[in-house]
Amino acid sequence: MAPTATYGSWPSPIGAELAAAHGGRPDHVGFVGDEVWWTAPRPAEGGRRALVRRRDDGTEESVLPPPWNVRSRVIEYGGQPWAGTVRADGSALVVFCHLPDQRLYAYEPDAAAGAAPRPLTPVSGIGGGLRWVDPVLRPAQGEVWCVLEEFTGPGPTDVRRVIAAVPLDGSAAEDRSRVRELTDGRHRFVTGPRLSPDGRQAAWIAWDHPRMPWDGTEVLLADVTGDGTLDRPRTVAGGPEESVPQVGWTHDGQLLHLSDRSGWWNLYRTAEDGEPVALCPRPEEFGGALWKIGLSWFQPLDGGLVAVVHGKGATALGILDPESGELVDAAGPWTEWAATLAVHGPRVVGVAAGPRSAYEVVEVDTRTGRARVVGCPHEDPVDPSYYPEPQIRTFTGPDAREIHAHVYPPHNPDRTAPGDGLPPYVIWAHGGPTGHAPLVLDLEIAYFTSRGIGVAEVNYGGSTGYGREYRERLREQWGVVDVEDCAAVARALADEGTADPARLAIRGGSAGGWTAAASLVHSDVYACGTIVYPILDPAAWADGETHDFESEYPQSLIGPLDEVPARYRDRSPLEHVDRITAPFVLLQGLDDVICPPAQAERFLARMAGQGVPHAYLAFEGEAHGFRRADTTVRCLEAELSLYAQTFGIERSDIPRLELRT
Repeated sequence: MAPTATYGSWPSPIGAELAAAHGGRPDHVGFVGDEVWWTAPRPAEGGRRALVRRRDDGTEESVLPPPWNVRSRVIEYGGQPWAGTVRADGSALVVFCHLPDQRLYAYEPDAAAGAAPRPLTPVSGIGGGLRWVDPVLRPAQGEVWCVLEEFTGPGPTDVRRVIAAVPLDGSAAEDRSRVRELTDGRHRFVTGPRLSPDGRQAAWIAWDHPRMPWDGTEVLLADVTGDGTLDRPRTVAGGPEESVPQVGWTHDGQLLHLSDRSGWWNLYRTAEDGEPVALCPRPEEFGGALWKIGLSWFQPLDGGLVAVVHGKGATALGILDPESGELVDAAGPWTEWAATLAVHGPRVVGVAAGPRSAYEVVEVDTRTGRARVVGCPHEDPVDPSYYPEPQIRTFTGPDAREIHAHVYPPHNPDRTAPGDGLPPYVIWAHGGPTGHAPLVLDLEIAYFTSRGIGVAEVNYGGSTGYGREYRERLREQWGVVDVEDCAAVARALADEGTADPARLAIRGGSAGGWTAAASLVHSDVYACGTIVYPILDPAAWADGETHDFESEYPQSLIGPLDEVPARYRDRSPLEHVDRITAPFVLLQGLDDVICPPAQAERFLARMAGQGVPHAYLAFEGEAHGFRRADTTVRCLEAELSLYAQTFGIERSDIPRLELRT
């Protein structure tokens, strides 16, 4: 029988360093010839993203050494940062975006040893400079087509975006005029082009302020002329109230797109009369929120089948026969497939994870149905008996609405809790807010559950994965529905005897940081909170204190600022610091341009003298979303120390977080 110890005091082999070392996931899969390539996180290398190839013998190789960092900053969240191909002479060519200068580079991985990537695009000193994403290689034409984001002034919204053609010979590396613009910039946001198999047409997605891409987007189709220009662009799908997050072509030249016109993101084919035909109409999602440029939920195969990521809540990788509508899922332990797919012949490659495994690169052979891990294989860094066993729960909120959540009870094989005690619980609010908490192994969650602190991730109203109606519960209700739903889950766990009602905490980052801060203002449920790179001043956020992509997001989340200013004041954590009575820790990256540190600093200035214990940890070199291992370690230990002090837990194995009033 395991020794008895109070909840929260349990020793655990899952340390902060271990959790930090396994942060992030592989992403942006693709093929270069027969080889599978992807980007992978390197927390111990300053948080850079490496470009990785899987050779024919199954070995993985990091293609470029530090400091090469394959990540785009277009719309700040980036997107597909690389593309590769094998040219007619059999040599490989890869084009990628390097994070520090945001230039495009060409790299020939099989060239003579020591051959460095060569720049293709120039540097601009205006505002955020020139940025590139979602490249499409056209080696026969000597170009790469991609999205260009160009700053025209010093402000975050002084920006334009177009599809552009960059010469592969490097002639534009010092000469901006050598970049050919293929679109006229009439739309604020565009994705990269998808070329028809015969190369005679190109399709892409566009949208404009104040819409976000999950509100309404348009599919544009243009003819590709003999001189490589886009002629007669016209709208062929989508609209102001219809979200299309991806377009693509079958190998016989039929245009496919995802659309939520039915209330769910489903896959459609454009018929000869221009009308969309649903290929597998179901009340589930075959797509998601387009937070990054170039996300991929489907990929057509040569024989007419289509690989699709689909599901309600959890997701699966399926192979769809568009003629019959038959859909067969790949077998395996994975419950979440990321929005990145690539195909080559009968092979489909994606990135997937499950409750007992972190994200790994998975290949499915559509001839046999066999699925196997081909990259970043999950290896248990500790005995998996220390992992939590998640529960998929549906709770009831105000107005009898459903609230989806994943509950992770405390679990440690080496300790049991006293029979008369209830565990503390932390409610996790995901970012977005148009986002989703996936059901996957997360060592940051296990860090707490293995110590006797439960975690409940709430997919509050506004989350993706449950249809458009569920997403739109948050329309003009941000700071209300999200706060109510998190509190409803917390109260339900307490009422059913799962959680200690006196030891509940709230935690979230970005939009989840807003929900955490707003919860401390508008709810008395929580004993403390962890607020991570948050939005704290929505009026300033809607008035230029953020990046362009989300600058008008508050119009749908709260309402137009000039029409409902009182609503902004009522919901703002900054305006109501006097209502906060629970201790908190605020964690902030000093390079964050999405949720800038200025908001955190104003918030803390108003908290001064309020008598509420709190701490502020700011991190040089960190932006929106912490990537460095040492940052993650400091944050996890600080968060645990806050809970220990607030919940009356004795722990001597972590640095004590100094709280001030």
